Amino acid sequence: MHTLDTFSAKFGLSELFVGAFVVAIVGNAAEHSAAIMLALKNKIGAAVEIAVGSSLQIALFVAPVLVFVSHLFGRPMDIVFTVIELAAIGVSVFIAKSITQDGQTNWYEGLLLLAVYAILGVSFYLV
Repeated sequence: MHTLDTFSAKFGLSELFVGAFVVAIVGNAAEHSAAIMLALKNKIGAAVEIAVGSSLQIALFVAPVLVFVSHLFGRPMDIVFTVIELAAIGVSVFIAKSITQDGQTNWYEGLLLLAVYAILGVSFYLV
């Protein structure tokens, strides 16, 4: 953790940005590469399933388990979100629902996903 603090201080990155983008990308690199390889083979359904499944696993299993386990170590962890984090979750859920609803995708939806990711990245960087 000390190295991550040094990294974020050196580059002037906020804790929110590092947690939401740097750690998330590095921590899920294997899943990202598998999803990209499937997408390149035109297996978009499987690629989307990996991405959505990974997000659901973190949100519905890992985070709550960490809250309970933190009490065992005497350092209770709360799940408390700021307004910008709640807005990011809401926008992400809405976009994911909109894109996966019809079971098909196109370049415009991919561009929309990239735009939302970039907007969230800039927002988290500036906070």
